[in-house]
Amino acid sequence: MIEEYFQAIAGWVALSVEAAVVLIIAFAAATAFVKSVPLVFSDRLLSEDRREIWLRFATAILLALEFALAADIIRSAIAPTWDAVGKLAAIAAIRTGLNFFLARDIEAMAANRKSSSGETKHD
Repeated sequence: MIEEYFQAIAGWVALSVEAAVVLIIAFAAATAFVKSVPLVFSDRLLSEDRREIWLRFATAILLALEFALAADIIRSAIAPTWDAVGKLAAIAAIRTGLNFFLARDIEAMAANRKSSSGETKHD
């Protein structure tokens, strides 16, 4: 009896976390689209602005993957199947790879900004 309630609550929690994933990605995609449209119609398509939009969007996707991983952990904790474990492993691998490359790009962008701001101070 208690186990059934726990499974029902865990199912609702996992569903709520998955809803957060959808909202995060939808908001990030809409924001990236709105910010990208003016760049398409200007000569700044290959500018630093485009990279900034990409980094923010990728960061949001990374956050959404963290939430998706949490939802899958909850689901596999209440009803572990090989399918759930496989999905969990795939999301963890994608998140780890994306996190590595995103962190590298953020560091490179921060170094670029630091060197740019240092050059303008010396002028």
